[in-house]
Amino acid sequence: MITDRQFRDKIGGMVTGRVLFDEPMSMHTSMGVGGRADALIIPDTVGELKKLVSFFLREEVPFLPVGNCTNLIVRDGGYRGVLISLEALRRLEIRDENLPPESTLKEEYAGSVCVYAQAGVSLSGIVELSIRKSLAGMEFCAGIPGSVGGGLKMNAGAWGRELKDVVESVSILDAGAKIREIERKDLPFEYRNLDLPEGTIITGADFHLVKGSREEIQGKISDIIAARREKHPLAYRSAGSVFKNPPDCPAGKMIEETGLKGLRVGDAEISGKHGNFIVNIGNAKAEDVISLIDTVQKRILGERRIFLETELKIIGEKL
Repeated sequence: MITDRQFRDKIGGMVTGRVLFDEPMSMHTSMGVGGRADALIIPDTVGELKKLVSFFLREEVPFLPVGNCTNLIVRDGGYRGVLISLEALRRLEIRDENLPPESTLKEEYAGSVCVYAQAGVSLSGIVELSIRKSLAGMEFCAGIPGSVGGGLKMNAGAWGRELKDVVESVSILDAGAKIREIERKDLPFEYRNLDLPEGTIITGADFHLVKGSREEIQGKISDIIAARREKHPLAYRSAGSVFKNPPDCPAGKMIEETGLKGLRVGDAEISGKHGNFIVNIGNAKAEDVISLIDTVQKRILGERRIFLETELKIIGEKL
């Protein structure tokens, strides 16, 4: 159906944003790997997103929302359906100050600020805003790749903090293509996951930050960025941490202790700098990355009796 000219014209008439057919996802993923999607659509507004989702549901066209593809691997055979990128939804604003006492977050609210960010806003964009406006709370997100939508879906975090600790409410497009807002107390956050119903698309969120000292905020962020540069293989393309950390030992440490650092398949390599990163040192294929993931999982399961779950999302078909 997606190859039909009339169908393509109909999609093109729904959005002012980009509509890309037979699009190589290696051009969009942070790892730089991936086959072709039948279509990649980038709506400019939530209204356009709603139209698209309603149409695809009605026509029974498979689709999947994606952020800026920092934790996405598309198999080399590509994705049969439509990928809807939310990267153009970038409204970022200070919505309100001095949050009311009934706010669901248990903190002191004098000097509190509500920051609204649409799903396509980068986490680094909120960090930069927090520096400019002297707002504390998001420092832990410094250096985390990804967008608000993807970050919330995986409950991104670092340095003992997660997005669940600062989110006030989340706006979604539900499985029936209706816009709803869910308060923090009703959001089922887990470690590296926000367990939303199938078909739910995050469109934006309110975050609770607190007025603070710009110098202190900038200092914390600088320290975090420096630590990331020291520990992480930022010279190569990657998708960030590949595996979730088990309760008793970091995944990277387990991988290092099993002697897997430096292992290569094609141009994909388990980083010698950090065991929980797989890097593209040249022209890696998606299946090279997936092969390394499979090797790590089997080795750790065999030696430690622990199955390492991935933080990455793998979609699509094999060649």
